[in-house]
Amino acid sequence: MVRLLDGENVGRVSNLVYRIFRLQEFFTHIVEVNHPDGVSPCIYAMWHCHQMCIHGVQNRSKLNVLISRSRDGEIIARVVEKWGFKTIRGSKGKQGAVEATMRMIDALKAGENCAMMVDGPKGPPRIVKDGVIKIAKMAQVPIIPIFWYSENFNFATFPSWDKLRMPLLDVRLINIYGEPIYVPQDGDEEEARLKLQASLEELEQLAPEAYKEVYQWGLWRKKRLDSSRFRWNP
Repeated sequence: MVRLLDGENVGRVSNLVYRIFRLQEFFTHIVEVNHPDGVSPCIYAMWHCHQMCIHGVQNRSKLNVLISRSRDGEIIARVVEKWGFKTIRGSKGKQGAVEATMRMIDALKAGENCAMMVDGPKGPPRIVKDGVIKIAKMAQVPIIPIFWYSENFNFATFPSWDKLRMPLLDVRLINIYGEPIYVPQDGDEEEARLKLQASLEELEQLAPEAYKEVYQWGLWRKKRLDSSRFRWNP
């Protein structure tokens, strides 16, 4: 069987995917809820199925997104870079993982932010792995949890292990953020991992109520592509 994603087609497919996403961007309206202002550099932590929430994070030019070195990852990386983000490539091998880790630490120490899908690259879904904890500990930067939520039903769900979700047509969403999680140099990594797990699960419970509050304020009635920030007390 001839592979669709051979070396020659990666560029064509990535250009097509970018055009689709760029068009969808005009119909995707995101409000940031409880973003911890002034906390930078940091690591934004999200579920793999919510990776498109990075669209709502501001200062794209200073956000490094960790992406695998797989053929699919190459397409995603090219799309993300066209979107204005930076990418850091990782791989399954130990050497590749170490290289990606060091590049993330260098970016964080240079004052830039990073984004990690904390249950990736292959799951199990919605279980925090310890990689993000180790990087936050070594770089001495906080982890900021993000949960992506919408009551609109116009989503495409991909048949992948993570059930990746992509908005279709006009969609109103929120990025709801948790409190920054700090990992001291002498801190317990498993304790921090469980804290991040609990924070993401709590955000999932709070998201519907936060969404209703944003709806009542009519915060999506703004200029296209304008992400606003909203403070909400549950």
